[in-house]
Amino acid sequence: MEYRFEKEYGCLILRMPEELDHHQAEIFKEEADSLILKYPVHSLIFDFADTQFMDSSGIGMIIGRCKNVRFSGGYVKAVNLCGQLERIFRLSGLKKIIEVE
Repeated sequence: MEYRFEKEYGCLILRMPEELDHHQAEIFKEEADSLILKYPVHSLIFDFADTQFMDSSGIGMIIGRCKNVRFSGGYVKAVNLCGQLERIFRLSGLKKIIEVE
């Protein structure tokens, strides 16, 4: 399973997998935390262009990474949400804590 990460000038872009379930969220969480600690990250962008499914584990993973980045004064944004993910963000309250573009 391969996740795509891009680092550029203090910005970390996390390209989310097609399905973000419990198993994938755990693996993704470990890799993302490692990158956040290794590189100075001032902004974190979750790119959902390829994502079709996300469960509560994905929501928890996103919230945890937000806390890590915001602790150091950074900001978080989500981009390319499909209709289903837009609804999940709204119903879960993620839209209140993450900028959605």
